Amino acid sequence: MCTKEKSLEIAKSMGNYSEEMLDKMRMAMEKVGLGDSTYLPKTLLTNSPNLCLETSLKEAQDVMFGSLDLLFEKTKIDPKDVGILIVNCSVFDPVPSLSCMIVNHYKMNENVLSYNLGGMGCTAGLLSLRLANQLLQVHESTYALILSTENTSHSCYFGNDQSKIIPNCTFRVGGAAILLSNHPSHRNSCKYELLHDVHCHGASSDRSYKSVFLEEDDHGLIGVSITKDLLIAATHAIETNLTSLAPFILPLSEKLIFFKNFIMTRKKYVPNFTKIDHFLPHVGGLPVLNQLQKKLGFSDLAMEASKISLRRFGNTSSSSIWYILAYAEAKGRIKKGDKIWQMAFGSGFKCSSVIWRTIRNVDTNDMKNPWKEESDALIDLDLDINAPAHDYFQPPKST
Repeated sequence: MCTKEKSLEIAKSMGNYSEEMLDKMRMAMEKVGLGDSTYLPKTLLTNSPNLCLETSLKEAQDVMFGSLDLLFEKTKIDPKDVGILIVNCSVFDPVPSLSCMIVNHYKMNENVLSYNLGGMGCTAGLLSLRLANQLLQVHESTYALILSTENTSHSCYFGNDQSKIIPNCTFRVGGAAILLSNHPSHRNSCKYELLHDVHCHGASSDRSYKSVFLEEDDHGLIGVSITKDLLIAATHAIETNLTSLAPFILPLSEKLIFFKNFIMTRKKYVPNFTKIDHFLPHVGGLPVLNQLQKKLGFSDLAMEASKISLRRFGNTSSSSIWYILAYAEAKGRIKKGDKIWQMAFGSGFKCSSVIWRTIRNVDTNDMKNPWKEESDALIDLDLDINAPAHDYFQPPKST
């Protein structure tokens, strides 16, 4: 666990960053909405940080095996019973793969279908769900296991290119394991039923494709660049996703208005999506969440899970949507019959939405919920809702 000030001290001690860049990093962490209880790799908290392949592997193993050990203990299933394994991690792609590491560690069966998704950004968790869903259509009575994570040891940027330091300021250590089943007898023990998954991909546009880009700076240092086209790319991807999703979740009256407007006027019309029981968007960053809230008209309470997850855990990339859902579970908000909308967006530029139906009331006393040991989390929602989503470097308004 590491405070914002401690992370800046670590950055300063490494001697790579100018004073100007350290000031920008401080402003970025405040602007993006991080708190003082997020997690960094253990190696960064030592006196002599050594970011190398070994430390990246150690972080991956700690997160993956930690998550999976909890899942297997919680569900009481044998790892050998898993028929489908999908692992997603964008920037770290060792040989053998992360999925191979899991198969080896848990001695899974030789016929397990194993997939390793890389470079797919913060949407990879929901894209993994789509792949699992499609595979479960053709493989009967089996378990599909998804492991979503990112590797911060491998993605740190040590240069002074302003466009590449945002990931240093937002991404933190985290991961999640998700178990799915298509066996009829498992229905009563499951929490959720997958109803719809809708995905859109904007990479055919050069502006979208290059809005989040892994590349070298002028000194040969590798980092992820975030350009000013990000806001345009994200807006287009989200609007396209909403258009595809609307027929599945809107009430009939709203569908009629939506289609009438689309067919007759071709003007942009934002339907009323607030009738959904739970809207749980990817944490992205506080300016992004504020803009999304303003665009779709959701209340502060509806956005609370995402904003508090961002403050407590930071942006854990593809796994963040599961921290958000866990928060709603821990608060006792998930009831039988509720519909849950998870949304994620990331490099490409891509946007994905998944709709679940709750099969049973969710136990709020789950001791393995990451929020179980937390006191009531609070967040100041009185923030600048008009803050542009790409402008992390402007000093916050004085209060």
